[in-house]
Amino acid sequence: MAGGRRRTWLRAGAALAVAAVLAAGGAAGAPAPPVALRAGKADGPYYGLAKELVTALGSFATGAPAVALEESQGSVQNVIDAAGARARALFTAPPNVIKEARHGDKPYGKNPRYQDIRALFPIPFQTMHWVVREDSGVKTFADLAGRPFIPGSRGSLGERQTAALLKLLGIDTKVQLIDIDSSAAPAALKSKQVIGFAAAGPYPIPALRTLAGEVPLRLLSLTPEQRAQQLANDGTTVAMTIPHGTYPGIDDDIVTVALPAAVYTTSRLSSKDAYRITKAFWTVRALLARSDPAWTSVTPTQLSMLGTKLHPGALRYYREAGVKIPAELR
Repeated sequence: MAGGRRRTWLRAGAALAVAAVLAAGGAAGAPAPPVALRAGKADGPYYGLAKELVTALGSFATGAPAVALEESQGSVQNVIDAAGARARALFTAPPNVIKEARHGDKPYGKNPRYQDIRALFPIPFQTMHWVVREDSGVKTFADLAGRPFIPGSRGSLGERQTAALLKLLGIDTKVQLIDIDSSAAPAALKSKQVIGFAAAGPYPIPALRTLAGEVPLRLLSLTPEQRAQQLANDGTTVAMTIPHGTYPGIDDDIVTVALPAAVYTTSRLSSKDAYRITKAFWTVRALLARSDPAWTSVTPTQLSMLGTKLHPGALRYYREAGVKIPAELR
């Protein structure tokens, strides 16, 4: 009887051992879940760029892990969620919201995990365009005084930057600011209801290229002094130049400002995944630019504008690629 029980236990133990081996093998062979990329609302400024990025990463043999695009409430919520998100997650945001979160500003609150946020690579910046009809006679910002101008949708980057600039120049009460949705601005300009409007977006903005092919336009350029004042007054934007020839009929470089943006993650993402995703992005960046010229403006020189340290996996890629990385990003 004792021998029978011993054989029974041996058979049961062997069966459990085989089951454990099979289960472990199945788990090892199962594909890892995709890395989530949270990019704001579908009609927001970053979602479309993120969609192009995810499509490109999935269309070529880049060696990157699978990345799945997710809609979210926006950059502020992305940063809040990053403090408690799963390890394999990415998100888009401008660096100023990360700075605000680390300061504990509302609505973020105090959370030490905001210090874990790390950058991977930049995406096209939201660049300010101040557009006027060429036949309006407006050549400088001072010429806007007394003229109807659309600053952008209320609360938008364009509206905020325009209001700050006009106040800085002392003409905020002199310009006839028209409060309509920015989507109606091109039609209003074409019909001469207004002489211009403000728009923010990665250059070239497709709708603006189309408009420039229909109506002769001028882009207002900041003087070096005006840009320095705007940057010092704002604190969220960086210097940007829109190259000549970006838009039909615009033959001069345009001095302006832009809101930086990037793909971020946290230190909880593995160095292996961060390295593979970063390398894959720079591998497909030229291909992205062929379908959307906005990606042409993205260069490694913009890494210093991202407001936080690089993920160690991303840092490894940049070192291998020979990119000089400032000490504060390491």
